[in-house]
Amino acid sequence: MLALGAMLVLAGCSTPPPPAVSSGQQQAWTGRMGLQVHDPLAPERSFSAFFHLQGTPDNGKLDIFNPLGSQIAKLEWQPGGASLQQGDRITESTSLQELLERSLGTPLPLEALFGWLRGLQTSAPGWQVDLSRYAQGRITAQRLSPPPTATLQLLLQAPE
Repeated sequence: MLALGAMLVLAGCSTPPPPAVSSGQQQAWTGRMGLQVHDPLAPERSFSAFFHLQGTPDNGKLDIFNPLGSQIAKLEWQPGGASLQQGDRITESTSLQELLERSLGTPLPLEALFGWLRGLQTSAPGWQVDLSRYAQGRITAQRLSPPPTATLQLLLQAPE
């Protein structure tokens, strides 16, 4: 799922993201994402891709696509387990957070991410989110501490 190299600048036209819903209600988001991980003890890791996310922090699915629209990864989770499929390779874990950290090189605050996607200033230890351009479908979150630091950028497409 990770491609080394410079992160694609998330740009383009967008209309407002979907309206906020209660935290337990399933919802779906589509757009582009970029993640840069800065670890002083390892090479910088970054990737950008199109995505489709549906579900809740407890039960959901994240599909990752390359610029040509081909699926390059699928992450599915439910209480007690998660799996990441990349081509023919499947990685499983009893912890979604552990699987995300192992795959991305940094922890990703999934519960807070679902809040951010709904336009909520949900806090996550070590992370700072900028929702000032949420109306344009843009979300930027930074992991400031502890290392490795990371920058997550999302550009949401309006629902059809």
